[in-house]
Amino acid sequence: MADKLLRVRVVSPDRIVFDGEGSAVVAPAWDGQVGILPGHAPMLALVGSGVLSVERAGGGSDSFHVAGGVLKVERNQVTVLTEYAGDAPPPKPLPDTVVYPEDAAALA
Repeated sequence: MADKLLRVRVVSPDRIVFDGEGSAVVAPAWDGQVGILPGHAPMLALVGSGVLSVERAGGGSDSFHVAGGVLKVERNQVTVLTEYAGDAPPPKPLPDTVVYPEDAAALA
């Protein structure tokens, strides 16, 4: 069964928020929700603002509010590097340090 699980790691600037296995991940991407199951194709996505959920293999789930950052999926490993992760939404807007899709064309 271990080959049918995802290895999930969620990291914020000040701590490792989650490091373990899950059967599914639902994350807020910049342009909508992303669902990830074992065997998902490799991908990179900008993280938006919202709730990231990790479904546990034995049942139950862990949820975190996240805002900003990047998500990477490769070989059943999901890595989320986020500017904020916590039990509640960010207390204030984050500094504008992320290059958003509408700004990317101006930088090219």
